[in-house]
Amino acid sequence: MLHFIEQALTSFVASAAFGIIFNAPRRMLLHGGFVGMIGWLIYVVLEYAADAVPATLAATIAVGVISQMFSRLFRAPVIIFSVAGIIPLVPGGLAYNAMRSFVQNDYSAAMEMAAKALMLSGAIAVGLVLSEVLNQMIRRLPGALRAKS
Repeated sequence: MLHFIEQALTSFVASAAFGIIFNAPRRMLLHGGFVGMIGWLIYVVLEYAADAVPATLAATIAVGVISQMFSRLFRAPVIIFSVAGIIPLVPGGLAYNAMRSFVQNDYSAAMEMAAKALMLSGAIAVGLVLSEVLNQMIRRLPGALRAKS
């Protein structure tokens, strides 16, 4: 349990700190940190049950959906929340280790890590696109239901 609390706090601080780096409005820093924390906790929980790629995809979809909701709730651009939210999910350490293995001439390990980093990055991109598609479908749903009546 303590491990999850530590991970939650760390991901919250990292997301909020990147909000500062990206010049997010001060009043949105806590919200951006919260989005990143939720995304990371979803990832950690799902990674125990599944592989890292589906866990990243699910966490990114959740980050996108929460970012859309916060965007409407706090009247701010979605990008403020989504960028801060995906920061904990970005496979930077894995990409670093892949490059390090390339430099050390360990090509099999380097290719394995680079392929996984590429798949995780792709899962992040697909998750953000899917969350936007879900948002557009939900926003058009009331109009489609009224047109049928």
